[in-house]
Amino acid sequence: MSFTANVKTEVLGLSLSDLESRACLSAIIRNIGSVHNKVIKIATENSSLAKYISNFLKEVYDVNPKIVVRKGYNFNKNYLYIIEISYKTDLIISDLSLDTNIPKEYLYDDNELLRSYLCGVFLSCGSINDPKKSRYHLEFLVDNKKYAYFIMEKLNSYRLNSKVLKRETKYMIYVKEAEKIGDFLRLIGASKAVMYYEDIRIYRDHVNMTNRLNNCEQANVEKAINASFEQIREIELLKKHDVYDLLDDKVKQAAFYRIKYPDVSLTELSEIITIETGNKITKSGLHHRMRKIKEMAKKIETKERY
Repeated sequence: MSFTANVKTEVLGLSLSDLESRACLSAIIRNIGSVHNKVIKIATENSSLAKYISNFLKEVYDVNPKIVVRKGYNFNKNYLYIIEISYKTDLIISDLSLDTNIPKEYLYDDNELLRSYLCGVFLSCGSINDPKKSRYHLEFLVDNKKYAYFIMEKLNSYRLNSKVLKRETKYMIYVKEAEKIGDFLRLIGASKAVMYYEDIRIYRDHVNMTNRLNNCEQANVEKAINASFEQIREIELLKKHDVYDLLDDKVKQAAFYRIKYPDVSLTELSEIITIETGNKITKSGLHHRMRKIKEMAKKIETKERY
């Protein structure tokens, strides 16, 4: 099973009150159902969701819906479960606010009802990437712009930073931030999914941080080596033009140790010189001496160009 399917299975196992179930079912039918000639049809490939819808209709409205199982179209091997309600539909349509594009406020006017409504949105048209296999991504695909912005507004009331994107004939509401996706899973009560998701997210963040530190360290090493090679080149240039002996003894000492230890940074080189000579020198002091070599080498190069 996919991560999305696992999350939906967990959510379908939650215990909801009648009012919460109404809010959830309203979102489900709004997104994967249709109403025509007072007949409600709901189509889903999720057998657990089909069972959940059917059981709720029986318990709350005393309706035994007709269920048809078909093979998926376009080489889709999954079965399609079609739930059909042909009586008491006026009551169901009114009760679940299916006759309006945006649901009536009584279906989401407190925190628990809104969370249940968003559960229904996820169950019907939501998907979430497995954090172990790909980038962080949560999305809901709906058929109406106004409704898309309604869902975005409700998600963002929980500071999830969702956005809307036009996708051909539909609208996608999506969340990209890993922490916000984890917050959404908490919001809909998918506690097992939260534990799995957060474990993977923390591990990936740790790996990414380690890689960044390693890349930074490697960049610093390469920078130090390049600087060392440039300093050695400048020293050799001074020797080639017989001006090396014009350097004072402290600068010559720095030049000697730079050539002797070409692969170390200035910080390491200052420590080596301090240990081997017994005379303390800081990185700043060593840098000052190397700068004198650089300035003299630059004068020579300027004269060579002209």
